[in-house]
Parts: sequence; structure tokens; C-alpha cells
Amino acid sequence: MPAFIVLIAEELSPAAVAQLETDFDVRHTDGSDRPALLAALAAADAVIVRSATTIDAEALAHAPRLRVVARAGVGLDNVDVEAATRAGVMVVNAPTSNIVSAAEHAVGLLLAVARNVPQADASLRAGEWKRSAFTGVELDGKVAGILGLGRIGVLVAERLTAFGMRVIAYDPYVPAARAAQLGVRLASLDELLSEADFISVHLPKNTETTGLIGDKELHLVKPGVRIVNAARGGIVDEQALALALREGRVAGAAIDVFTTEPATGHPLLGISSVVATPHLGASTAEAQEKAGTQVARSVRLALAGEFVPDAVNVQGGTVDEDVKPGLPLAEKLGRIFTALAGGMAARIDVEVRGEIAGHDVRVLQLAALKGVFTDVVEDAVTYVNAPLLASERGVEVSLVTEADSPDWRNLVTLRGIMPDGQVISASGTLSGRRQQEKLVEVNGFDMEIAPAEHMVFLTYTDRPGVVGTVGQILGSEGINIAGMQVCRDARGGHALIVLSVDSAIPAVVLDDILSTIGAVLGRTVDLDER
Repeated sequence: MPAFIVLIAEELSPAAVAQLETDFDVRHTDGSDRPALLAALAAADAVIVRSATTIDAEALAHAPRLRVVARAGVGLDNVDVEAATRAGVMVVNAPTSNIVSAAEHAVGLLLAVARNVPQADASLRAGEWKRSAFTGVELDGKVAGILGLGRIGVLVAERLTAFGMRVIAYDPYVPAARAAQLGVRLASLDELLSEADFISVHLPKNTETTGLIGDKELHLVKPGVRIVNAARGGIVDEQALALALREGRVAGAAIDVFTTEPATGHPLLGISSVVATPHLGASTAEAQEKAGTQVARSVRLALAGEFVPDAVNVQGGTVDEDVKPGLPLAEKLGRIFTALAGGMAARIDVEVRGEIAGHDVRVLQLAALKGVFTDVVEDAVTYVNAPLLASERGVEVSLVTEADSPDWRNLVTLRGIMPDGQVISASGTLSGRRQQEKLVEVNGFDMEIAPAEHMVFLTYTDRPGVVGTVGQILGSEGINIAGMQVCRDARGGHALIVLSVDSAIPAVVLDDILSTIGAVLGRTVDLDER
């Protein structure tokens, strides 16, 4: 039997190439040369890229034999995951390859902005000797505020503690006990802004965190604060930050990521108190080597037909064919659960009922946990690290299977107990020959609605006129309602509106809805591809 062909479209570490050459026919092409790439893909069973090669629907159409696309890195902006999934092609990346490099770069930026290192270097190279012009500040005894206590945030906190800093963190999804184990005190966002001498951002970018640090927040900060963002562009409002720097409300900033990249000519680059680098968080020899060897291992598993833990769309492998269609549903339920909870549960039970429970459904538990943490942590979440993320946060997780399912042929439920005893739940099923996904229960309310890219959940006291009011507010904002379910526990009791809408609902619009209808709970979730 001829060897599988693995196409390497960009430079890969020698160790990774050697790992592949032992069993596969390894070929090379220039991924930036589009015609050459398309021609080479015709014979490829696997292709490995970094950031310069685009694998889109056109590329996939030229690759009839392709089984796996491997991105030797974390981000997948250059890979059309949805198109690959439709084509039955697995997509894998290297989610933990750069976490140490990213943490170290953030600390390096923090030191540079504290001591004006780049500015002093440029001045000296220009023939000047201005020692007093570049007086900095010590880290010892200062307060470091970490936004996001995921794996990178934890590494940064550990390193800053070694400098004698007192570390506080804002992360609503991390229990206080877990933070205390790390020697970190949890704080509200406003408390962190008012207390921190240095603020370092380590959050995922989503609808909840985009613009999290804006003009309002930058008026709450401590005078002389220095801000570091080596996570994602757009979490810190760049225009608001530029204004705060010019007005002296923020003493300095160190930025590695921008809303739009390349960011040459960006207004922040014209401010003398800004230290900037061109998205170098993962740019170390060690991170690149780890990325290469991790994806080489995943390619080997994929071509052997084995389960690949780092697959982002989990096609193929040893997952039972009857279980496989439930993986995307379980992941979506996890994301809905997290949105409804608004924090981290103390315990999560994944219940699988019906005919599907007769198979090995442990992978559904992994898919659900992957969904639970996708919008919570900065790190890429996979089937490998999802249980670890739960363990690190002190979350007890269990899998319950039951052949009996009175209402649905198959049913997957996430049920979690919050630290205050509140119970949060979300259930879904696959319906009909096409196995259409349906959300069938939320917090005890029964329904039937297809999960959509943008969803809204509103709990309120049942009374006339609420539905019309919600529709009017959304209509005035140009937000179209694609689907709606209204459920209630009793006439005049609690009611739940579940909406699917065509575009994300801005936070200010959601706040308007909540105050107008007097909602007890209001949550949005964006189930876009990640």
C-alpha cells in the first residue's frame, strides 16, 4: 500500500519533519504560491500550514484525498473550519504550544514599559545620553492586575509574584479557592482597575470581552497605571487608550496585538509612552518547535484513523458513528450553559439518555466541557485540556448514562450546580433523518428551537406585552429575529423567551431590554465557529 502523502506548505521544525518522514511521503510546497499550492494539494492526504497559507473552500476543492489540515500554531484564521467540516476533513492545531512564550512576552513587555527600555535604546542610538528622561518604576511592592486567569494568565501571575508584586485578578469563571491556591486575590473589574499599578490582559476575545477596557473603564484606573495587552486586539479599546495616554490618565502601554493587523501607521505608535511589537507572543524557537511536533503527532493519529484529541472539528477517528453527530450539539450545549451560568459551576453533570447511551459516549462529555470553557479562557480549548481546565477550577464533573429517555430518542443534558446552590441546565437532541440539532430544555423550561449563531435568553415575570416590547427594541436597532420560543412555568409565573437573531446584540441593547421588561435574567451567546 503506498504511503500517505503529507504536504508541508511552510517551514516546519526539523524535528517535526523527521517525525513525519519515518512513515509518510513528505513533500514540500510554497503555501504563498497559490497555483503551486493548489497543484500540490491534488495528491495530499494531509497538509501542514502555519499562518501564511490559506486553506479555504477553493483549496479543499483541489484536494480530493485530503483527510487532515494541520495548523502548526494556535490560531485558525487562515483555515476555513466550516468548509473543511463540510468536506469531511479534520482540522487540528497546536493549542498549548505557545503558552510559555506568550506569558514570557507579556512579562517582557511589562518590564519594558516600566523602565522605558525601547525609548531609552532609541535615544542612545540617536547619540543622546538622557538618563533622567527615562526614569522608570520598580515592580516590587506594586499591584499587578491580571484580566483572565487562564493558563497564560496563571503563568504571568506566577512570574510577577516572583518580582515581589501583589497579584489580583478579574475572572468570573475562576473560583476564589483556586485563585487563593495561586496566591492571587480575585477582584471585580472595577476593583482591579482602581487598585492595579500594572494591568495585563489575558482574556479570550468574544462579545463579552470586546471593548471590555473602554473609555469608561480608563477613567476608573489608578493614576500612573501601565497597561499590557498581549492577548487579543480589541479587548482594549485602542482609541480610548490613545486618549487616556495623551491626557496622562494612563502612564504607559505595551501592545503586541491590534484590532487590525498589520498595524503599521497605527495612532498608538505615535505616542512616546507606548511600547509595541508586531504580534510576537508565539515567536520563539521553542514555541515553533512545539507547534510542529504537536501537529505532526496529530497528523500521525489522523492518518491512522485514531481519535485525535487536538482536532477542532473532530471528524473521523475511533468515535462511534452513532455518537459522532452529537459532538457539535454537546459543544454548543456547553457554550449555552456557560452563558446562562454567568460564572463557573461547582459541579457539572453530563447526562446522555436514550439509544445513544448504549455506545461509548465519553467523548460527548469532553465535547460538552470543551464548549463550557471555549468562551471562558484565553487558551484554545481541546478535548485534551478541557478536563484539566475543569480540574484547575475545582469543578467536579461526572458522566451519567441512561437508556430510558421518555420524551426523546436521544437526549444530552448539561446540569450544573453553582457555588450558591443554583441549578443551571441545558438539554438538546438530534431530530429526524437529518439529525437536526434542537435545544429542548433550559433551566427547567421545555422548548424546541434550533441552536443558532446568535441567541438570547430572557427570564421575566409572565405578563402581556413583553414579547412585543422585546421585538420593538430589537427592531429599532435593526436586529432581525429569526426564531422565537416563549415558555412559562405557570400563568403569571416565570417565563422564558429564547430568541435566535441574525446579528449579535450589543451589550447596551441587552441592558435596555433587561431594564425595560424587568428581566430576572438576560444572557446572550454567540455560537460562531471557533
